[in-house]
Amino acid sequence: MAAKDFYQVLGVPDSASQDDIKKAYRRLAKQYHPDANPNNPKAAERFKEISEAHGTLSDSQKRKQYDQMRRYGAFDGMPRRSQRAGASRGGRAEPGDMGEPGFDFGDLGGLGDIFSSIFGRGRREEARGGDTLEAVVEVPFRVAMLGGKVPVTLPVTETCATCKGSGGAPGATWSTCPECQGRGTISFGQGNFAVNRPCPQCRGRGRIPSERCPTCRGAGEIRTERRVNITVPSATETGDRVLLRGQGQSNGQGTPPGDLVITFQVQPDRFFRREGLDIVADIPINVAQAALGTRVRVRTLDGKKVLLRIPPGTQSGRRFRIKGQGLEKNGRRGDQLVGVQVTVPDELTPEQQELMKKFADSAGLKY
Repeated sequence: MAAKDFYQVLGVPDSASQDDIKKAYRRLAKQYHPDANPNNPKAAERFKEISEAHGTLSDSQKRKQYDQMRRYGAFDGMPRRSQRAGASRGGRAEPGDMGEPGFDFGDLGGLGDIFSSIFGRGRREEARGGDTLEAVVEVPFRVAMLGGKVPVTLPVTETCATCKGSGGAPGATWSTCPECQGRGTISFGQGNFAVNRPCPQCRGRGRIPSERCPTCRGAGEIRTERRVNITVPSATETGDRVLLRGQGQSNGQGTPPGDLVITFQVQPDRFFRREGLDIVADIPINVAQAALGTRVRVRTLDGKKVLLRIPPGTQSGRRFRIKGQGLEKNGRRGDQLVGVQVTVPDELTPEQQELMKKFADSAGLKY
């Protein structure tokens, strides 16, 4: 299970103030709240993740403990069982199964809740490639129904082109890291347990440069944006997802990038709406057209116009079917349903009122 960086979850830097954290949480909570996304289970998972991050970072004591863990790189693997009690930095730690009897995150004291939240209980981090990126993409109704492409801009971390990922400035000399003595890892723990993490000073390289790369400041990677054109299948609904292999995040360690998971959110249309494979549109007609009958041109989803006959005596709310003008999926094709809404004048002149009364009297209508 991949560890979660709560700062990335909220989209704020680790230097963010409590006010910035609160603003980010409110903005994201409003966007992903289950009430605002009733048909999108992924939004509920995202909302839970956002709330979890806010619960830790908004508490000063929890944030301090979390930042301490984060400094020691507790985001690239799982905690490991120490061979001896009180394992300290540089001590030897033997790997163990997190699900072995006797293991309890509570043994880590104040860090236990945060470890449990980040890693989950009883799970081992497996060797993998880059991280999977997830994004919610809003799609115009017409594109979602007919299919097409939408551009998406994704924040990603890429290998620094200046230092090629080494973290050192061009021409810099290298020396053994004094923090880890060249091992590339340190052991950080409490009680009978320890976590072997990449050294925060040399970032697991075992060596440090005489001068850091001016572009990435020694990180070996930079944060940037990638623009991707996403293909939207026809008849897409809110909550539908597509998986793009190899379009996710690289971890900068020479492994292939992860995948990109796109969740679609279909925007409403002013004229059309969807019912299964049928497309529904409402049109207004006046009293005379409803009573006497008429012909009207109706726009279809693909932009064409179809001549529709409205018979005499049509009631408001009646629907007419235009065959084959709906959505196509799995070999089936829907229709377009046209709902008629009869409108009446807001005001009548005295002469029109007299004519209407005569009509009502002749037709036996009460008024």
